[in-house]
Amino acid sequence: MPAGWSTWPAWCRTRASDPGGHPHVNTAARNYAIVTAAYWGFTLTDGALRMLVLLHFYRLGYSPFTLAFLFLLYEAAGVLANLVGGWLATRYGIARMLTAGLATQIFGFLLLSMLSPDWSAALSVAWVVLAQGVCGVAKDLTKTASKSAIKLTAGEASGTLFKWVAWFTGSKNAMKGVGFFLGGLLLELLGFRGALWAMAALLAVVLAGVIAFVPRLMGRSKASKSVRELFAKNRGINLLAAARVALFGARDVWFVVGVPVFLYASGWTFTMVGGFLAAWTIGYGLVQAIAPALVRRSADGLSREVPAARWWSAALALVPVALAAAVALEAPNLEWVVVLGLGVFGFAFAVNSSVHSYLILAYAGSEKAAEDVGFYYAANAAGRFSGTLMSGLLYQWGGLLWALAGSALMLVACWLVTLALPENAAAAARGRRPASGAGAAS
Repeated sequence: MPAGWSTWPAWCRTRASDPGGHPHVNTAARNYAIVTAAYWGFTLTDGALRMLVLLHFYRLGYSPFTLAFLFLLYEAAGVLANLVGGWLATRYGIARMLTAGLATQIFGFLLLSMLSPDWSAALSVAWVVLAQGVCGVAKDLTKTASKSAIKLTAGEASGTLFKWVAWFTGSKNAMKGVGFFLGGLLLELLGFRGALWAMAALLAVVLAGVIAFVPRLMGRSKASKSVRELFAKNRGINLLAAARVALFGARDVWFVVGVPVFLYASGWTFTMVGGFLAAWTIGYGLVQAIAPALVRRSADGLSREVPAARWWSAALALVPVALAAAVALEAPNLEWVVVLGLGVFGFAFAVNSSVHSYLILAYAGSEKAAEDVGFYYAANAAGRFSGTLMSGLLYQWGGLLWALAGSALMLVACWLVTLALPENAAAAARGRRPASGAGAAS
C-alpha cells in the first residue's frame, strides 16, 4: 500500500470536525488534491461542451455572430454566479458549492440533450442559450469554490500559494484543452445527444467523489450581511478585477469565434481546428503551471509580482498589434503566421493569467476569501462576456483584422490598470470597509 494510506480512515472520520477550514499540512495536501481532481473532471466536460456546441452548430450553417450569441448567456450568467457563489461558499462551505456546481452542470447537459432537430431555428437557439446559461452558472459556482479552497489549503505561505495556484490553474487549462479534443471525438463517435449523456455520467462520478471526500465545513465563515459590504472590496482587488475584465475580453474577442472560423475558412478541417485549439490550450495550461519559475519572487509576495504583472501585460499587448499588421498587409501563408502568433500570445497570456490568479489570493482576506475570489471571477466572467460578444460582431464586420484590433485595445487598457496595482499589503487593503458595524450595516 502507498505511504500514508493507513491515515485515511482517521482523516475521513475527523474531516467534518474542522469548522475553521485550517487543516494540517498533510490534510491540506489531500484536500488540495481532491479539489483539483474534481475540478479537472468538471473542466474536461466544460471544454468538451464548448467544442461540441461550436462544431455542431457551425456544421448546421449558423453565422459567426449567432455562434457567439449561443455562448452569451453562458458568460453573462457567470457574473452573478461568481458573486452569489462566493457569498454562499462563505456561508455554507466550499463542499456544498462544489456539489451545487457539479449537479447544475449535469442538469445543463441533460437539458441541452433534449434539443430536437424538428424544432425551428429560433426555438433551437433559445433552448441552447438557456441550457448554456445553466452550464455557465455551474462553471462559475465550481470555479469560485475550487479557487477558494486553494486559498485555504495553501494558507498564508506566499511561496506555496503561488505554486499551488499556478499548478491548479495550469493543469485545469491543460485539461480543458483535452476537453476540446474530447468534444470533437465524442461528437463524431456518439453524436450530439450521446456525447452529452456520456459527459453527464462522468460528472456524476466526480460528484460522488466530492460528496464523499471534501470536508463538509471547509471554508465556512461569517458571510457579508449586505450588498454594499459584498461589493466593498479592497483597492487591490478592485483594480485587479478591472484588469481581469480587459485581459479576458482581449483573449476571447479573437479566440472564441475569430480563430476557429478563420482557420476553417482557410481550408482547415474540423478535426484540424479542434486539434489545434486543444494543443494550444494544453500548452497554455502547462505554461501557467510553470509561471512561478518565470516570475521573480519577493518575501512580501507583492513587490516583485506586481511589476511582473505590468511587464507581461505590456508584452502581451504587442502580439495582436503585430498580427493585425500581418493581416492588413496580407502576409504570405497568413494562417500559419496567425498560428505562430497565437502561440506567442498564448505563452504571454498564460503568464499574465497565472500572476493575476496568484495576486487575487494574495490580496484576498483569509476570512472571506470565497467572497473576494467570487467578486474577482465575476469580473473575469464580464470580460469573457464582452469578448465573446465582440468576437462575433467584429469578425462579422471586419474579419480577423478587426478582432485583433479590438484585442490590442483591451490589452492596452489592461496594462494601464496594472500600473495602479498596489505593491504592498497596506496599500492593497486601503478602501476595504469593515466586516461589521455601521459601515457595513447600510
